[in-house]
Amino acid sequence: MFTLWLADITELNLPKSCYISFPDGKDSLMNFEVTIKPGEGYYKVANLCSHFKFHLSILMSRLKVYHPNIDLEGNVCLNILREDWTPIPNINIIIYGLFNLFTQPNHEDPLNSDAANVLRDDPDEFKSNVKRAMSGGSVGDVHFSSCLT
Repeated sequence: MFTLWLADITELNLPKSCYISFPDGKDSLMNFEVTIKPGEGYYKVANLCSHFKFHLSILMSRLKVYHPNIDLEGNVCLNILREDWTPIPNINIIIYGLFNLFTQPNHEDPLNSDAANVLRDDPDEFKSNVKRAMSGGSVGDVHFSSCLT
């Protein structure tokens, strides 16, 4: 298993706006962070700030995010990580899946149904909510920390 995982890491071919780091070094390759800086979609930062980061682990977001596929506790709904998931999809596929969540959020498979309903019913309001949340504002009764750097 470890050898297969190491092979995955050496063969990574990430999108240009995705980065992976290993905070505990080579002795703990199962503990890693993915940084995603979307260049398109609702989470695009060009009109907000020049740098925008989401720090994610495979199943949990360490940052509270206003997103239809991420709940307020940080659980990530990624269809390739369902109950029938096997180690066959490599880490590269998983990171592309996470990247896709931020370029094309999916209101049809929500963990945050409030955000999903807004995305489905009023995309302009959803865009405004995303900007407010990323800037460290509140959406409804929920306050978000700024993820703009």
